[in-house]
Amino acid sequence: MMIWQLPPDIPWPQFLKLLRRPNPPREWLEAAADIPDVRKKPMLLRWIAQHRSSSSHLRVSLISRLPWRALAEITWDPIAHPQARAQSVERLQLLWAGLAIGERRTFAGLAPRQMWPLVWKIKDSRVISAFLRHPKLSLEMLISLIQAPISATHIEALQTSHLKDIIPIARQIIFAIEKSLLLPDHGLVPSMAAQWIRKLDAEYSQITYSELKNPLLRGMIEKTMNF
Repeated sequence: MMIWQLPPDIPWPQFLKLLRRPNPPREWLEAAADIPDVRKKPMLLRWIAQHRSSSSHLRVSLISRLPWRALAEITWDPIAHPQARAQSVERLQLLWAGLAIGERRTFAGLAPRQMWPLVWKIKDSRVISAFLRHPKLSLEMLISLIQAPISATHIEALQTSHLKDIIPIARQIIFAIEKSLLLPDHGLVPSMAAQWIRKLDAEYSQITYSELKNPLLRGMIEKTMNF
């Protein structure tokens, strides 16, 4: 029979092993969350908050006071309780408005998928650059985010990213620029599309030319092709 003890009756390494077991008693998890040394360690509280054996009451209580980094890690942990992941996203959405730019830059590379549109809206090239390095960000998802209005900040971040030479990305940026030029206070100039046009191969240049309506952008493509 498993004996569920807590520090100081057992060493911390043994406690951590017990914490990762799939079936601890709820009372043990609640008692663990009340240990003063555990309460001072958000990453330990995170394991209790996300545990599938934790009570709903304990989960809500812990998630409400966890820092954003621990919450972000819960959202991506496949073994976390689904309610813990959903509640962590909700909590992060509340905390987002109060994060400083430096915190947002770090958070951008950890953000849950539900918050990607919020992160993308930030007009800070460092935040966007960090987001473009998100390990879970797929090409399809990024293309869905590159829409009008697109800002010079986004274009700058994309120019220096590892994605800058991908033709579908270049095409999407060109179309986002074209649509943004029709909007008030867009802050763009058509020449911002030039470097993206140069990334298109012959086939995609012709396809893109046929889909564009802006005469200046079409003229840029004409200069790169023999029409």
